[in-house]
Amino acid sequence: MKLSPRDAGGFLSRPDPRVPGILIYGADAMRVAERRATLVAAHAGPNADSEMRLVRLPGADLRRDAAAAVDAIKAQGFFPGPRAVVIDDATDGAVEALKGALAEWAEGDAMLIATAGQLAPGSKLRKLFEGDKRAFCLAVYDDPPGREEIEAMLSAEGLGDQPPEAMRDLMALAQTLEPGDFRQTLARIALYKLNDDTPLTPAEIAQLAPQSAEAEIDDILDALAEGRIGDLAPILSRLAAQGVQPVAVCIGAARHFRLLHTLVSDPRDPRQAIGALRPPVFGPRRDRLLRQAQNWTVERVEEALRDLTATDLALRSSTRAPTRALAERALIRLARLARR
Repeated sequence: MKLSPRDAGGFLSRPDPRVPGILIYGADAMRVAERRATLVAAHAGPNADSEMRLVRLPGADLRRDAAAAVDAIKAQGFFPGPRAVVIDDATDGAVEALKGALAEWAEGDAMLIATAGQLAPGSKLRKLFEGDKRAFCLAVYDDPPGREEIEAMLSAEGLGDQPPEAMRDLMALAQTLEPGDFRQTLARIALYKLNDDTPLTPAEIAQLAPQSAEAEIDDILDALAEGRIGDLAPILSRLAAQGVQPVAVCIGAARHFRLLHTLVSDPRDPRQAIGALRPPVFGPRRDRLLRQAQNWTVERVEEALRDLTATDLALRSSTRAPTRALAERALIRLARLARR
């Protein structure tokens, strides 16, 4: 039968030993592997592999040896405790073997845990587990983890309850990272907070989160939006030394001002508007964007976007004017707008 995503967290962390097997499938192999690892650890324990209570079978092997699955779930090892049989990359070719294993399963046998990629509704493998009244079938979608799942991850890392502002930023971060990267980030945060009982802060999350390739031009964008004219030339020189081209700065500035335009043109309060941005903005950058939005009006942001568009066209044209000088003059003009 189908296992809904809402109930999946409870079963994966506290599996019922009376369930003979489960099929976990989805397009994202990383997410499927995470669910499988969580279930194996919860059911058989962390030492199942070393204690020979965990058997792994490739799905392709079951086409040639249909009895392998039955033999695996019935086999008894030297160490007591729950056992599991993991079958990776199962396909419709393994249906007969898995059907026989589910039919032969009895209490005390190993739990059968099969994984697969994306399966169509007409898949024989999917129909087998959905139609079995004792087994489960879990579809793993590409949706980012919700609050309950993130709280479970935090608990597993020993972080416990976190302040609302930290949870807000963690949920935003989960929407921008791949599941494996997000889990690694939580592990990094847990290591950073080891023996530290103070609450996790948005600044710490931003510091420990993976940095995007565009983070190096954030300084000049902030100086531009905040009207700090004196900081523009030194930062631009530093970026040039790093190989950042003026057109890349112009593109980043246009993207930044489109974010500001979204905030200042929204009929709601900018604090509500920023929560609807995709990808989400979190940490100190969120607070900084809100402060910048207070210094700009819709008219001035639109004027800045027109100027940036003209500058971008000039930088991409066959002009013989020095591109760095063109970009620097445009940035100074925009910084002056922030002071009006």
